[in-house]
Amino acid sequence: MTYRKISLLSGEYFHIYNRGNSKQAIFLDDEDRNRFVKLLYLSNSKKNINFRDQIIDTKIDAFDFERGENIVFIGAWVLMPNHFHIYISSPEPGSGEENYIAMYMRKLCGSYVKYFNKKHKRTGALFESRFKAVHIEDDIQAKYLFSYIHLNPIKLIDPNWKINNAQNTDEILRYLNTYKWGSYFDYKKIKRKEVKILNREKFPDYFLNIKNFNKEISEWIDFDN
Repeated sequence: MTYRKISLLSGEYFHIYNRGNSKQAIFLDDEDRNRFVKLLYLSNSKKNINFRDQIIDTKIDAFDFERGENIVFIGAWVLMPNHFHIYISSPEPGSGEENYIAMYMRKLCGSYVKYFNKKHKRTGALFESRFKAVHIEDDIQAKYLFSYIHLNPIKLIDPNWKINNAQNTDEILRYLNTYKWGSYFDYKKIKRKEVKILNREKFPDYFLNIKNFNKEISEWIDFDN
């Protein structure tokens, strides 16, 4: 058994991420991405939810399902072709219960791997290892993480955008405004059900309004490296 170098302490904030085994893609199409997004929401519950029985067969929208009390708090997230990022925290677990972040990630990744392997007719590990966690220790690191997560998709159109000093800022912003596989839309106040994934009230409010958020994103894109 392997042990983490850091403890997933309740009440603390963490940057959680994981990627495909041997850097393989973990999302092959929009159906895969949609399933993972719905699992981000459904896994945040003490209930053991069977996606086929309780969502597909009952023809209910996953975001309308009564999942009960959250076990973790999510501040931001994004999906990339071969990895994902989540900004997360958790309350104190009850007596005898496992750490809620570990519980959430076990449910999320376990459910997704089962779906992915069945759909794509494969077996074995999908992720390279257990998920990684970075402890967020101060406001500077915390505020940066919001931008880091939401700017991640830029690498899909310009892998060297930081080195290139974001010479195509307008193109980058247009792309971000079409990339729905993250919480960027929710911070832009675009109305959609995926906002239910977030628990923004549990995180410091660095962006008092859309204007503040847009300014932060633009400053990072235009940052002079």
